[in-house]
Amino acid sequence: MIAVIDYKAGNLTSVVKTLHYLGAETQVTQDPDVVRKASKLVLPGVGHFRATALLQQLGITEAVREGVAKGAWFLGVCVGLQWLFEGSTEAPEVAGLSHFAGVCERFPALYEGAELKSPHVGWNSLEDLRENSRLMRGVDPGGFVYYTHSWRAPLVQDTAAVTNYGGAFTGAVERENVMGVQFHPEKSSAVGLQVLKNFVEL
Repeated sequence: MIAVIDYKAGNLTSVVKTLHYLGAETQVTQDPDVVRKASKLVLPGVGHFRATALLQQLGITEAVREGVAKGAWFLGVCVGLQWLFEGSTEAPEVAGLSHFAGVCERFPALYEGAELKSPHVGWNSLEDLRENSRLMRGVDPGGFVYYTHSWRAPLVQDTAAVTNYGGAFTGAVERENVMGVQFHPEKSSAVGLQVLKNFVEL
């Protein structure tokens, strides 16, 4: 069973529908006890990083830490990936999980002397795929996925895929049982389905 964490931040329904399409059983929850006991966790998200403050208020942040420490698989999507880092300049007062080092920052207004449109919306490619990534298994370098975001995670040692827009940023991150994607796999056609299938089959 996959516990899908509900923190009132957007694309939960479409993520759940795609997981069901792949044959996964899901339970949408705000209950930290359910989170603590689940073998797999998904944290979807669209919108402002401030929404993740609810995770701390509900006791879910600590439940995720406990579940992950016991070996539960975790996948963060969009803001869910950003929450895995220390925080975001979008809401400096809200702490992230700090599983990965670094802070998410807004795209620059200018890049290489030209105005850079933000948010970054549309299809872009995944590059520099990590060979031993479980999440990226079966995904070819250059595969296209769908993005819509104004803040991005930095490149870190655990970056599993890179996307370039206003410079390179983390498209996917993975360390052992904790994973995240900045793109929306539920909107990313065959590549997105492959990524979610990989997670479901872990």
